[in-house]
Amino acid sequence: MRKIPAKPRSSPGTIIVRAAPGSRTRALVSFAGRTERAAIGRGGTTARKREGDGATPIAEMPLIGGYVRADRIAPPATRLPLKRTRPGMLWCDAPDHACYNRPATAPFAGRHERMMRDDGLYDVCLVMDWNLRVRRRNAGSAIFFHLMRAGYQPTEGCIAVSLPAMRRILAFARKGTRVTVLG
Repeated sequence: MRKIPAKPRSSPGTIIVRAAPGSRTRALVSFAGRTERAAIGRGGTTARKREGDGATPIAEMPLIGGYVRADRIAPPATRLPLKRTRPGMLWCDAPDHACYNRPATAPFAGRHERMMRDDGLYDVCLVMDWNLRVRRRNAGSAIFFHLMRAGYQPTEGCIAVSLPAMRRILAFARKGTRVTVLG
C-alpha cells in the first residue's frame, strides 16, 4: 500500500471562491473543510477585470495582510499581518494617479476609498494581491476580502462574508494564503 505524503505544514493553504448556484452575485467560500456564504461583485466574475466594472476577478490572489477597526472589533486571532485602521487611511482608486491601487493618507486629491468606513464593511478588510505588485492602469483596484452588507448584497468587485465567517477565515489564513476565484 502506497503511503500518501502529508501536506507540508509550511503550506499557507488556499481559499476557493466559486459562484453560488443560481446567482451571479453570491458565492461559496471553501477552506479547511468548511464552506461559507459570500457576496461577490455586482458584475459577477470576470477574467477581464476593468476599473469600475463591479466584477470580481477570476484569479489566484495571495493574501498580503489587512486592516481591523480595533475601535469596533477586538482584533481577531490570526497569523495574517493586520494593521489597525486609523482616521485618514485611504486607498487610491484613481487609475491616472501615481498611487493607483495603493494605500494613501488624507488629505489626498485623487479618487479614493476611506478605510475607516461608517457602514462597517471594512471593520475587517483583507488585502489580496490583485493588481498590486505589478500594477496596470484601469485593471481594477481595492479588491478586498471584507465584511458583507445585510442580505449578501453585491459588492463593487470584492468578496464579502459575515463577521463569524471572517473570524474562521482569519484563524485559517496567513500571509501567502491564496484566494482562488473560479469562473
